[in-house]
Formats: sequence, structure tokens, C-alpha cells
Amino acid sequence: MNFKPGKPVVAPSILSADYTRFGEQLNDLKAHGVEWIHCDIMDGHFVPNISFGPMIVSAARRGWDGYMDAHLMTFHPDAYLKALVDAGASMVTVHQEAVPHLHRSIMAIRESGLQAGVAINPSTPVHTLEMIIQEVDLVTVMSVNPGFGGQSFIESTYAKVRQLSTLRSDLGLSFLIEIDGGVGAGNIQQLVRAGADVLVAGNSVFGAKEPGAEARRLQELADTAHIHLT
Repeated sequence: MNFKPGKPVVAPSILSADYTRFGEQLNDLKAHGVEWIHCDIMDGHFVPNISFGPMIVSAARRGWDGYMDAHLMTFHPDAYLKALVDAGASMVTVHQEAVPHLHRSIMAIRESGLQAGVAINPSTPVHTLEMIIQEVDLVTVMSVNPGFGGQSFIESTYAKVRQLSTLRSDLGLSFLIEIDGGVGAGNIQQLVRAGADVLVAGNSVFGAKEPGAEARRLQELADTAHIHLT
């Protein structure tokens, strides 16, 4: 699949899925037109929580034929790369704050045949990405402090999205802007209007009675906001 800036896509985060019904929920998302799922991998060191590793990414791939990005909220992300390639990830995203040799890590992801992303925490300024921005396929803006689902959206995220959108336009680049944390019906349209392309939604999707239907509703809201921009 080839996603480009301009058309928003809702990406449910499987961190919030019900693992006793994992396959059923993935099928429900597919039936409602979801094209992208997001895998939050946490190590208990870079963030104060442990989630899952490549084994769950591999399990998801067995029931999912769409796009799947692996977001590494970990130190030493390079150590996970081969396992994520083998697991069937489409993209690997590493944190600017966790990697001492960011260019090396991004190049390793690209050389493995996957798309490469970089993520920044809420307190990290956009300008810290200026020397790597031309090498990435996606920039993830954390709109909550990483580590746990269900947190409240940080309002300064909108300004960072607008900065990234302006930087992308000024440099003639095509990286995607992804928002991770606190995305739901109340803010998804404003995020699209600010320039966001990929909207990661965890609790707002999987906390709903019908996750697939809720993901479709969020996608429709995002699409409506995009139509009004054109």
C-alpha cells in the first residue's frame, strides 16, 4: 500500500485490543475498511510500561493483510529490527530521544526493506528533526506522554503538526505526519485541518462496543475535514 500526504487514514492501535478476541477484532476492522494498524512496542525502560514484542506483531500479521507500523518506544531499537522484518511489519518507527545514532538507525530500517519513521515526545521540539527529516517516511508526534493508553490529549500538539506541515511543504518532502495518543471524535477533524495524515486511535476504537464501526466513524470524520480543506 502506498500512503501519501493529503488523505487521512485512521490507524487503530492494537495496544488497546482485547487479546482474547484478537483475530475477531482484526477481522471486524477489515470488514469496516480499515487499512492500517499500529503496534506500540514498549520496553519498560524508555517508557514506564511493558506492552508486547515482535511475537504479537507476527500474530497480527497472520490475521492482517493491510499496512502495519511498529512503533518502538524502546532503547536499543536496532536490536528488534530483524525480528520485526520477519514478523511482517511494514514500517518501523524509532524515538529521536532513545537513539544516539539516529541516522544509522533510520538507514538500517530502510536497508532492511521497510519504511522508516521517527517519533518525538510531547516536550521535544520539531526543529530537532531538521537533520533527519529528509530521510524518513513518517514523523510521529506523541500527543500524550508515551507509556500508557487512555491519556488525555496534549493541546500543544496542534502547533507541532502545523510546524511539520509547513516544514514538509517548504522542503518539498512527502513524509507522513502521524499523531499518537488521545485521538478521538472530539479532535480528529482539527488534527486533519492542522495537517495530520495518520491518526492513531486506541481506546477510542477498541473501547467502543463495536470497534470496527467506530474506526469507520472516525475515518468518515477525518475524510469530511479533508474534503473541506480542498
